[in-house]
Amino acid sequence: MNGSMFRVIVIILILGLIYFGLRRIWRDWSGRFRELDKAQRDQDLAKRQRDLAERQRPDVIDLKRDKDGKFRPGGRDDADRS
Repeated sequence: MNGSMFRVIVIILILGLIYFGLRRIWRDWSGRFRELDKAQRDQDLAKRQRDLAERQRPDVIDLKRDKDGKFRPGGRDDADRS
């Protein structure tokens, strides 16, 4: 084996190690990001369900946007207010 053939083999070996290392890093990160996204979706779903259940409580007031753009409790006539 002469020197140039040895160099080619070493370069191919190094490039292969870099390729497989980057591929493994990519897969690890992708998997971790998928886990984080799933955890965030689960958290958002739980938060949404809690908000929907909380809306059904009798002490929660629904606010409606009035003609002037302010939010006020619905069903109340605010025409007498100036």
